[in-house]
Amino acid sequence: MGYVANDQDAFRAIADPNRRKMLDAMMAGEQTVGQLTALLGVRQPTVSQHLRVLRLAGLVGERREGRNCFYSTNPSELAEVAAWLAKYRAFWNDRLDALAVHLKRKESRGV
Repeated sequence: MGYVANDQDAFRAIADPNRRKMLDAMMAGEQTVGQLTALLGVRQPTVSQHLRVLRLAGLVGERREGRNCFYSTNPSELAEVAAWLAKYRAFWNDRLDALAVHLKRKESRGV
């Protein structure tokens, strides 16, 4: 993978809780800056900065309609994050399954 600027990295983009809230809201449907500002309770320039990071990371797209701009998620760009997390999900599922087996064995022995 070539060089990716910090503000273009999906992992860094989703590290911020406000950006995750914005993505969650956009999963329910397109959002305007005004809607996101109300959701987060922050000023419009702050929301615009967050949107810029999300757009540069490819996680959000925009659609203009007259003077309004609507933002929506680009879920395909989250595939890299999902693939990385899948390894850890499998790891923890294996560990928890092993723990369950261990506890059942221990219980059946009356220990």
